[in-house]
Amino acid sequence: MKRPLAAVGAALLTSGVLTCVATTAHAATPSAPAAESSAAARADNLLRANPGTVQGAGGEAYQVVRTKVDANGAAHTRYTRTYHGLRVYGGDFVIHTAPDGSYAGTSVGLAAPLTLGTTAKVGAAAARASARKAFSGSLTSVGAPELFVDASSGRGRLAWETVAAGWQADQQTPSKLHVITDATSGAVIGSYDEIETVAGTGNSIYSGTVSIDTTLSGSTYQMIDPSHGNGRTCDMNNGTLTCTTFTDADNTWGTGANSNRQSAGVDAHFGAAKTFDYYKNVHGRNGIFGNGTGVPSRVHYGSNYVNAFWDGSQMTYGDGSSNSRPLVALDVAGHEMSHGVTENVVPGGLTYSGESGGLNEATSDIFGTMVEFYANTTADPGDYQIGEKININGNGTPLRYMYNPSLDGSSDSCWSTSTKNKDVHYSSGPANHFYFNLAEGTGATAYGTSPVCGSAPAVTGIGRAKAEKIWFRALDVYFTSNTAYVNNTTPSNTARAYSLRAATDLYGNCSTEYKAVQAAWTAVNVAGSDAPCSSTGNDFSVALSPTSGSVTAGGSVSTTVSTATTSGTAQTVTFSASGLPTGASASFNPTSVTSGGSATLTIATSASTPAGTYTVTVTGTGAVSHSASYTLTVNGTGGGCTSPGQKLGNPGFESGNTVWASTSGVIGQYGSSGQPTHGGTWNAWLDGYGTSHTDTLSQSVSLPAGCTSYNFSFWLHIDSAETTTGTAYDTLRAQVLNSSGTVLATLATYSNLNKAAGYSQKSFSLAAYAGQTVTLKFTGVEDISLQTSFVVDDTAVNVS
Repeated sequence: MKRPLAAVGAALLTSGVLTCVATTAHAATPSAPAAESSAAARADNLLRANPGTVQGAGGEAYQVVRTKVDANGAAHTRYTRTYHGLRVYGGDFVIHTAPDGSYAGTSVGLAAPLTLGTTAKVGAAAARASARKAFSGSLTSVGAPELFVDASSGRGRLAWETVAAGWQADQQTPSKLHVITDATSGAVIGSYDEIETVAGTGNSIYSGTVSIDTTLSGSTYQMIDPSHGNGRTCDMNNGTLTCTTFTDADNTWGTGANSNRQSAGVDAHFGAAKTFDYYKNVHGRNGIFGNGTGVPSRVHYGSNYVNAFWDGSQMTYGDGSSNSRPLVALDVAGHEMSHGVTENVVPGGLTYSGESGGLNEATSDIFGTMVEFYANTTADPGDYQIGEKININGNGTPLRYMYNPSLDGSSDSCWSTSTKNKDVHYSSGPANHFYFNLAEGTGATAYGTSPVCGSAPAVTGIGRAKAEKIWFRALDVYFTSNTAYVNNTTPSNTARAYSLRAATDLYGNCSTEYKAVQAAWTAVNVAGSDAPCSSTGNDFSVALSPTSGSVTAGGSVSTTVSTATTSGTAQTVTFSASGLPTGASASFNPTSVTSGGSATLTIATSASTPAGTYTVTVTGTGAVSHSASYTLTVNGTGGGCTSPGQKLGNPGFESGNTVWASTSGVIGQYGSSGQPTHGGTWNAWLDGYGTSHTDTLSQSVSLPAGCTSYNFSFWLHIDSAETTTGTAYDTLRAQVLNSSGTVLATLATYSNLNKAAGYSQKSFSLAAYAGQTVTLKFTGVEDISLQTSFVVDDTAVNVS
């Protein structure tokens, strides 16, 4: 069940482009908003006055894509962003306004303002060639590359996006592969397929006898649903090109058996209608696209086609193995069409990789499951198993288990630092598990036993009706394209933080529902810096404009600290700052304000303040405390990034056993031994002996001060004879050490559980060690039996 990185044809509901120039001035509080257009205008005014709250920079333009006004007059306006005319993927944001039209915070994924150049060093022809090479299957065309800013990680880089079209290797699944190429290095940095696959009276295959709406044309009934936007269901006749609308003489469709071609059509038609009704009646959304348009459904696609896919505008279902098990079950239909909701609600959709990709898949699992409960058929009653009817595994097991995701052998039930490295269908596990805990609680339930992670306390569920509204609210008005479980770059851009804001909106600050959201996230090991609950019910927010700044040691830098009353009455807020580097001090003018007011924070450094990048926490304390983060970059007295470039020696090991320090037999030419390289002819192979063994690989690197990016990356391949579920018997740690050999940080730990075909690139920021000489070290530890090989290639430390 794939979902693409970028939206397919997302409609702009409100047009108009706003170009902003960075400034730290604040606008006067506007009068109360009325319709969506006036709410959007007020958001525009706030944006002009406070571009720093969304990491705004000179040369940017912003376009409103949607405004949602709550019943109390609060509003939420979504924007996309361009930078010097280039689309910024990951630059979307939401401006929230209070019922009186005043500023009430933002949802934003950028960690700092964009400062990159817009001239590509690698041309479009090279990007096109890379896309052609990346495509597997039958290629029919390669489109013109588009130069854009890829900010999906929270920081911008110049990149090309090229669409290669054709057919996947099965020759039945259409493919529109978007290949993302770094416009500076030429490296392929990501790809996604635009085609989203899943691994009267009607007699359906899975839902029993159901009522469906059809259209009478002359004396013949057509499977076109006038009650749900004229959604059409048609028969592909086991081909891949043409589709014939189902017709019937007596308006009784199918027999419930697969041998009757109408039966699968009934399931698809019913699923499309119930999904439409679910979003309209439960969430007030007018169908999948929000405009009342129905969803076309195509059944009997291909031959022996064990798949289904969403292409941005319609559903297509195969008939399964031996054409005997059509993939038209209700939760599959709800899941796939919910991808359509996500990509139309969040500009560009939730990025289809890492943790945001897991949240994307989980959102479809959640709402696909809720559609199944909403339909409430006796033949396919609601449950928390995904795809349990279609038997796609061939052994009667479902695709996923929401109450304990790890039961499928691949998904994470609990969040960990390696969750982001998993396929998005498996990184969906923590959110699926969270949702089950929120709705049904932990422990033994009617739908399965949900364990807690670690020593987390048990959770009492609040019921599906409240849980589904909280998740939809978070998606609808708070999520951005790169929202994650845990986000060290932009800590507020997380599913935990946004679902807590949604619970506050719907049920009140520190309500039972709010506390249940906290507990349900904690139970899946997703922590957060939640503000303590207010006993008075009075609450406020804290925001900074700008949220980052650079200064030469001995100088000072300022930012504006804004507050807003978010519930109850205004209160006195006193400011403080922590996390300052040595020799730096902070002062506020004034030192306290009434919520709704603002102050200026000035950070002064001394000549002895070490160069580097620091996170300063600004805290406002009243009846409760709230914090915001400021990224302070201190340059040496020389200023600037004096020595950019790639800092590792022999990064691809092509010079053999030089520069790197390693145990015997690590660096070599191992292609003939079954461990091919990522590039060139040399790589580093740690472990793989099948006995107790430890291998190390390390190199010292000096990181210049005053730069903005310190990116350590490497390509890793893991193969193993060990299990890929349960216990991590063999491990590889990537660590940062100081000059005395003390471990400063463990960047990541990989194990036999991460076994996968081919290489995958890993990337980490070393900004915390700017101006220092550190050692990057890999340590592979293997137990007494069954080999695991950790193969590293094409390393780099890029500083800019």
